[in-house]
Amino acid sequence: MASPPEGTPIWADAMYRDVEGAKTFYGDVLGWTFGESSSEYGNYTQAYKNGKAVAAVVPPMPGQQGEPKSAWCLYFASPDAAATAAKIKSAGGTVLMEPMQVGDFGTMCLATDPAGVAFGVWQAGSHEGFELRGEPGGYAWAEVFTREPAKSDAFFTAVFGYGSKKVKDEQMDFRVFETGSGPALGRMVMGSEFPPEVPSYVQIFFAVDNCDKAVEAAQRAGGRTVFGPQDSPFGRFAAILDPEGAAFAVLDMKTTVGEMPEME
Repeated sequence: MASPPEGTPIWADAMYRDVEGAKTFYGDVLGWTFGESSSEYGNYTQAYKNGKAVAAVVPPMPGQQGEPKSAWCLYFASPDAAATAAKIKSAGGTVLMEPMQVGDFGTMCLATDPAGVAFGVWQAGSHEGFELRGEPGGYAWAEVFTREPAKSDAFFTAVFGYGSKKVKDEQMDFRVFETGSGPALGRMVMGSEFPPEVPSYVQIFFAVDNCDKAVEAAQRAGGRTVFGPQDSPFGRFAAILDPEGAAFAVLDMKTTVGEMPEME
């Protein structure tokens, strides 16, 4: 399998105090099943849809200080995690965890951009990342939600070499970052509708067959809808908080309404 372009979203995981509860929730909402936890790697547990790896969940590390907050972390592909870590620092970001080899699976790094957006870097070894994309239960899309768009835009283009296009709309400040293979990541500005205590973050969209049914399943399982369901040219989507407060979105890419926006 050819390596994806640098900066391609390649993997996602989240930390949960109640891993069994998270497995039940995402099983109900996205139809995920789960493999055996890997005690050698902190009880890291992979999620699957139709036998294909789609994400992972993990409990807090022993001795972790404070009350850890659950959140999804999106990892971007890198051919050299150490070189990417150096670019993160030189672009004004903060490396939270220096590149660390994870067996023969690959090398990971955790960081934040200058606006506080947390993300990961993954230099693939035997673990090549998402095995399912754009199909129900799999990764669909991601957007950086930032309070400081100028800082985030400059950072992500410097670190991953993205091209960048802006939507032609005076009412909305939305940008798309691209690799040589096409659109890789969106960028939204966080307005007053976001409570001040909500930090800048990456919103991961998982594909679903039916957005409304996924929202109903999430609510039944203890989740909370914070936006939508809403139609768009890209599909019908909704933003959800799971029972431990981790934000994600569901997207039905078949149900599209309206024309695609012009980019400049």
